[in-house]
Amino acid sequence: MSILSKILIVIPTYNECDNIAPIIKAIFDLNMGLHLLIVDDNSPDHTAHFVKKLQPHYSGQLYLLNCSEKQGLGRAYLMGFSWALLHGYEYICSMDADFSHLPSDLPRLLKICMQNEGDISIGSRYIVGSHIVYWPRTRILLSHVANWVVKSFIGIPVQDATAGFVCYKRTILKSVLLNNITSTGYSFQVEIKLLAYQCGAKLVEIPITFTDRVKGVSKMNIKIVVESFLQLFRIKWRSLFHRRNVE
Repeated sequence: MSILSKILIVIPTYNECDNIAPIIKAIFDLNMGLHLLIVDDNSPDHTAHFVKKLQPHYSGQLYLLNCSEKQGLGRAYLMGFSWALLHGYEYICSMDADFSHLPSDLPRLLKICMQNEGDISIGSRYIVGSHIVYWPRTRILLSHVANWVVKSFIGIPVQDATAGFVCYKRTILKSVLLNNITSTGYSFQVEIKLLAYQCGAKLVEIPITFTDRVKGVSKMNIKIVVESFLQLFRIKWRSLFHRRNVE
């Protein structure tokens, strides 16, 4: 593998048939030699079918894991990260399929890890230079509250611990996955960052412009919000009484 072919982008999907072809094209249009793994959570809209149709056009670069049943965002990420480690990738990035995370920001995320400025780089919505576009005020408020809880109660020293636009070095991701990650939903982003921080990872945030989705329907609802907040407290409890594993 060349250094660029050691980079894998992991995108979990659920009902993203309107976005999947454009986001795949936008990533490969960067012409960086990146590899891309789509982990589809058994989408009823047949998102995986559209990925399969595109695979011949990006042979050796576009991969697909298709879950047999819906397992949740956290499980999809774990499948993707485990696959990345199994196949020898050195830098693993996660991002959403709906263009809330811009592919053009990937080089900046990768630069932090590749130049050893950090073990994990985070595309942050809440540091100087960041912008949020078209997101409803209720979502912004919920996100701010969640991140306040994470920083003050759980103790992760970043402004946007719930962010999903992240680059990991292989070494830190391998150590983190030795632990039993219990989150299956949106709180997965918090739990994996906490475990990484406890493993000694240096977390670096960079500002991004975060834009609400234009196509498709958000998966967020009140049930998911409540479950995610409850899971934050479970994560804190486990961090106090469960010894972490470090390779």
